[in-house]
Amino acid sequence: MTRDRMTSRDRGAGVAFKVALAGGILALLAALSMAGAGPAYRTGLLALGDAFSMLRYGAFIALGAAGLGLVALVIAAFTRRALPALLGGLVILAGLVLVAVPWMQLQQARTVPPIHDITTDLLDPPAFEALVAAREAAPNAVDYPGEATARQQREAYPEIQPLVLDAPLDEVLAAAEAEARDAGWEIAEVSDARLEATATTTWFGFKDDVVIRLTETPDGVRVDMRSASRLGASDVGTNAARIRAYLADFEQRLE
Repeated sequence: MTRDRMTSRDRGAGVAFKVALAGGILALLAALSMAGAGPAYRTGLLALGDAFSMLRYGAFIALGAAGLGLVALVIAAFTRRALPALLGGLVILAGLVLVAVPWMQLQQARTVPPIHDITTDLLDPPAFEALVAAREAAPNAVDYPGEATARQQREAYPEIQPLVLDAPLDEVLAAAEAEARDAGWEIAEVSDARLEATATTTWFGFKDDVVIRLTETPDGVRVDMRSASRLGASDVGTNAARIRAYLADFEQRLE
């Protein structure tokens, strides 16, 4: 009787191990699918819609992997085998972590307004000049969208404001260019009091255009900035985050 019980446990442990292994394979496939969605779009292998579908299918596969991990964990618990239980737990964790990536992106998208053009000057946004042709070839407009976008920005990002620096104009311009290059942006043009550049996101390679305008005032040089996506109705907060980070680093550089 004891031998039969041990044999049954051994068989159960073997099943749990195989189920956990299958879940691990699914988790690996999910990771490859989700990680490859961005590069596949960036290199032109997939259209944007297909790349998003690849990301979504990867999340479904990750859920399946987590489910197999749970089955393996339950079987291992009944058979009292530690190794299959550990493997099942790791598969569950891997699956949930993979699902968390698009889920967090979705939650972020729900917390920000569906806008893609952010500026420190809502009354007179800096205009694109050198990047006009590139933006005309893209879905989003060259000109600032208008008051509807400005109203949503005021409500969502009240901290996005101009920066006033007590420094000579040429020194501020040099620092602005140096900060843009350090950020990895592609410089399109630098003139006496303005700079235009393009920032490329790491994963999908989305292009966001940036214009920085410098204006001498009695209080110092006023720095206005505009960051606008070429594609998509919502930037999921990317352009506002870029402006905040750039201006903070820019001010620190001059100090």
